[in-house]
Amino acid sequence: MPELYAYTDGACSGNPGPGGWGVLLQAHDGDKVVKERELSGGADDTTNNQMELMAAISALETLAKPSAITIVTDSSYVKDGITKWIHGWKKNGWRNASKKPVKNTELWKRLEQAANRHQVTWEWIKGHAGHTQNERADELARMGMEPFKAK
Repeated sequence: MPELYAYTDGACSGNPGPGGWGVLLQAHDGDKVVKERELSGGADDTTNNQMELMAAISALETLAKPSAITIVTDSSYVKDGITKWIHGWKKNGWRNASKKPVKNTELWKRLEQAANRHQVTWEWIKGHAGHTQNERADELARMGMEPFKAK
């Protein structure tokens, strides 16, 4: 059974501004990539964090059946949010430690729902550090942003 990986990234021109997200989905059999799929999209008026969330959401929502998958992200916001912070947010009625409403609540709820269908391992890597798959996810995010930059 191949192992699934989703390398995700978000990009934004201005913050907020036009943005994009990208996903490189790969099925690995040992060290060999046996299947690959690329996804990207964007929005007219968004933030980098929203695009980082959309990349992870899109990776999980595109899977047709429940799967074991490793989401590789350069966003500690996404990784820490879904693995640590979300439990407290939910307990506190979607308020953060400062008692303020959590930003991007609807996206966090969507990410949690998508993740709950799967067995997800969350992995953080340093962005823009020469990691080939992360660099490709970044290119896809920038491609996803292009149609919205021209407006």
